[in-house]
Amino acid sequence: MPTASLTARFGRVLLMQGIFLDKPFSGATFDSRKVEPGMIFVALKGEKVDGHDFIPMALARGAAGIVDGCEELARAARDYRRSLKAQVIGITGSAGKTTTKELVRAFLGRVGKVHATEGNFNNHIGLPITILNCPPDADFLVLEMGTNHPGEIASLCDIALPDAGLVTCVGTAHIEFFGTQEAIAREKGTLFARAKGPCVVSAENPYLPILRELAGGRLVAASTHLPWLEDAMAAILPGAHNLANASLAYALCAQYGLERAAALAALDDFALPGARWRRTEKDGVFYIDDTYNANPDSMMAAIATFAALPAGGRRVAILGDMFELGPRSDEFHREVFDFAAGRGLDLVVAVGSVSSRCRADLAFASLEELLPQIGNILRLGDTVLLKASHGMRLGRVLD
Repeated sequence: MPTASLTARFGRVLLMQGIFLDKPFSGATFDSRKVEPGMIFVALKGEKVDGHDFIPMALARGAAGIVDGCEELARAARDYRRSLKAQVIGITGSAGKTTTKELVRAFLGRVGKVHATEGNFNNHIGLPITILNCPPDADFLVLEMGTNHPGEIASLCDIALPDAGLVTCVGTAHIEFFGTQEAIAREKGTLFARAKGPCVVSAENPYLPILRELAGGRLVAASTHLPWLEDAMAAILPGAHNLANASLAYALCAQYGLERAAALAALDDFALPGARWRRTEKDGVFYIDDTYNANPDSMMAAIATFAALPAGGRRVAILGDMFELGPRSDEFHREVFDFAAGRGLDLVVAVGSVSSRCRADLAFASLEELLPQIGNILRLGDTVLLKASHGMRLGRVLD
């Protein structure tokens, strides 16, 4: 809806470029039910719902103004970001983004005031909303940046104007849309090309030359195995991949004055949000719910970590389909299930149209086929890993 039409209809001037320099507000949301007095309501038109229909509700709840659509949202967030004193840190990678972001949030919390991406608000809508919700007195703004198509990291950087960057790894996630891992490396490395300060990546990253080229003299090639972090991470998030995430997070935060003792103290009460290595128990069976998302790299890392865990009963891996892998999808799935078959697990269960064609002890073409059989498959005392792309909804096993 054009700006003039909205202004005429609702009698309010929309928040436009530059308005944040002279008009206070208290955050932003695109959910009219979450509007509180002084907040900005972002009116977005979706496939099923048009946010413009909820402008009257947002204004009645005390919205300070309206941002109309994605372009105005990006412009508003960019303007507000320029007014912030916070150091803006971007985090991207094929796997481990959210874990690393949460570790950076925890570590930097020992250095200053931190605002960070909530959940998976890491796209062209979530990132600018995160920026607009950053308190003006924050010292650090930590932004997770996701991409599944070429050019998306550049667009997010145009909004965030990052001071520093971190790339967790370069894998095969979303390779359907990039073609090669080198193309994925260059997409992730766009963050390094745009950041003004330190750019942190693993010294063992196979695409280090590409990332070094993009970062120039700002590259920090860090170890992904800091022995002094190992015990603390093993107690809360086991696995070499999680130690790598923590090591990279520390390497970045050390650039801002974080010391080892403070990093260890930050891990004392650390926990990940959502279905990320979430431990729970149901009917005498112990579950590790890691169903937030999956790609070949994160699947194999989770399987390796799970296989190394001590368990009183059987170790059962229930593994589902991974999405957006393109023409090599069958190959990637076979690699994952062959990897699982060689880890000494007691039972490997495949779920999904692609996974069910792979090497497994039991196979089900859909979750609907699996659910009625769960009671017959699992035994008291079993420890179960649930891992698949989020769209598989494998977490329903716990319902």
